[in-house]
Amino acid sequence: MTTAPAETAAPAEGVEEDWRARLARRNRLLSGLIYVLARLIYATVRLHCENFEGLIPKEGGAILVTWHGRTFIPANLLRNRGYWALISLSRDGELQDHIFRRFGFQTVRGSTGRGGIKGALQMARKVKEGGILAFTPDGPRGPTHKVQPGVILMAQKSGAPIVPVGISAGPRWSAGSWDAYMIPKPFARAYFIVGQPVHVPPDLDEAGRQGYAEQVEVALNRLEREAERRTGFPHYPPEWRTEL
Repeated sequence: MTTAPAETAAPAEGVEEDWRARLARRNRLLSGLIYVLARLIYATVRLHCENFEGLIPKEGGAILVTWHGRTFIPANLLRNRGYWALISLSRDGELQDHIFRRFGFQTVRGSTGRGGIKGALQMARKVKEGGILAFTPDGPRGPTHKVQPGVILMAQKSGAPIVPVGISAGPRWSAGSWDAYMIPKPFARAYFIVGQPVHVPPDLDEAGRQGYAEQVEVALNRLEREAERRTGFPHYPPEWRTEL
């Protein structure tokens, strides 16, 4: 009777380890397939970059931001540069982590939710040391086109500028996800428009951080609206703010 718990515990532990091993194999295979398909599509895209030289400051790190549903173009354009990405701690984040590593990004696990503060502070240290972070300020679960406070906190702690990027492509597929993830169709025309950097003071209170979050949000939407116009999508959703 006293040995029963020990005898039943071992299989449960083995099942857990087996499940994790299967999940890791699945993520490796699926991330590899996604990477190959993304590279094949991207090779056909006619990409126009504007103010690309403004993407990276001459000294120090930077936080490059675009919306969660528009990461297809930057993942390909900025691959293998050793840039950083902050990846969600969720189960979906496991696959995303594999994908971004395939594209040559370095990753830190964290988000604006569970584990977010720890991840944000760890990422801020990397940027302060001169790292470049590619970040989606409305991730990982939205709402879409709304800047969460994590990016402002990272800019405060690192002293690095936030550089907004507006992205569009057409024709394209849009996934049925919360962020309507954009995938260019083969031979699509795409635009990658870099805006002016936003410098966040280190001594902001909560109201100040909210003000800068709104400033970044409007800057991103203005750039994306222009990219959309150039790719043949002139009707930008009015709920996505383009004015303070």
